[in-house]
Amino acid sequence: MFIYKAAVVGGGAMGSGIAQVISYSGLPVVLKEINEDLAQKALSNIRKIYQGRVDKGKMTPPEMESKLSLVSVTTKFEDLKDVDIVIEAVPEKIELKKKVFQELDAVLPGQAIIATNTSALSVSALGAATKRPDKVIGIHFFFPAHVMKLIEVIPGLATSEETVQDAVSFSEGLRKIPVRVNECAGFLVNRLLMPYLNEAAFCAEEGGADPKEIDQAMVDFGFPMGPFTLVDTIGLDICHEVVGVLLNEYGPRMKPALVWDEIYKRNRYGVKNGAGFYNYSASAPAGDHAVEDILATLRKSYASSKKLPFSPERLMLSMINEAAFCIQERISSPGDIDVAVLAGIGFPQNKGGLLQYADSLGVDWVLGELNKLTAAYGERFFPAPLIKRMAGAGFFGKKTNRGFLEYA
Repeated sequence: MFIYKAAVVGGGAMGSGIAQVISYSGLPVVLKEINEDLAQKALSNIRKIYQGRVDKGKMTPPEMESKLSLVSVTTKFEDLKDVDIVIEAVPEKIELKKKVFQELDAVLPGQAIIATNTSALSVSALGAATKRPDKVIGIHFFFPAHVMKLIEVIPGLATSEETVQDAVSFSEGLRKIPVRVNECAGFLVNRLLMPYLNEAAFCAEEGGADPKEIDQAMVDFGFPMGPFTLVDTIGLDICHEVVGVLLNEYGPRMKPALVWDEIYKRNRYGVKNGAGFYNYSASAPAGDHAVEDILATLRKSYASSKKLPFSPERLMLSMINEAAFCIQERISSPGDIDVAVLAGIGFPQNKGGLLQYADSLGVDWVLGELNKLTAAYGERFFPAPLIKRMAGAGFFGKKTNRGFLEYA
């Protein structure tokens, strides 16, 4: 199906960014918000993104106005009646999203695709709320949408192959990199990212290193920002919701570090409200030691516990192990996993991707380290069966020309 016109429901930071990306590709887009004030705020956000391009010399003012002319805003679902695809980008609440899908189902033409930008909720459940589950799919952008290249394309149980191909083509038309991900809680990137972020929090709780030291170590490793800065950028409230979904689905290996909830309970959500793991408010008191005080209290419970030192590899091992579970479950292929972490979370390009990095370490070494970490910390590091089978078969990685990937 050729897509001539698109829509976005929800004009927050994510939704307005998606609408900007669509208009930049040359497609007209309608952005729907619940009231006129929010609609105009979303339009202002889109203009701000374009103005940034003008300021950097990447676009002229007339070109900016031409692209902005492709964007319209509305407060009525009826104004979406002639679009070919809608991307829902409302808050991560399943009942709210189902209500939006039902409203869309009632007004859209029969061939229109309804996509969700959810980062963790069930695409199949959302499809079941409509009379067109074959036309419902996940098209998951990453924040900020106008910068990040990756899109996860997630079919639900009832999604047709035609819809999948249309979603892939649409994503490519936006100059993005689509990766097909079979449905699971957290999909692919968030499922890999959360164990990494969680392990950083455990390391800080234990006292192995402070958040700033961990952040700097991971920047030195090659990431564009450290895990605590990333959490503050995404929003601790969003991470809190995703962690809840993952814990409910995968059990104890996704059990969150206590520091997450302690900071969340203090309404420190990150950049968006001025304070998270770090303080971003210009008027912040010189002595904001809230996080240090939380960590000092938590560290007392580790005083007599067995602890291992912090290292970047410890955080990477949690991701590698979860990637092995994803391969076992046929969520994604090894090659697509590497593409996803490179394009979706800024994994260091000089390391080739998460699984290339694992193969360079050696699958046998990975298994040995996971066993040590399991002995110290329990189930969250228990090795995926695939890693054990690979080690038993001699698939050690680059040194044997075969590991998660094959090498000439």
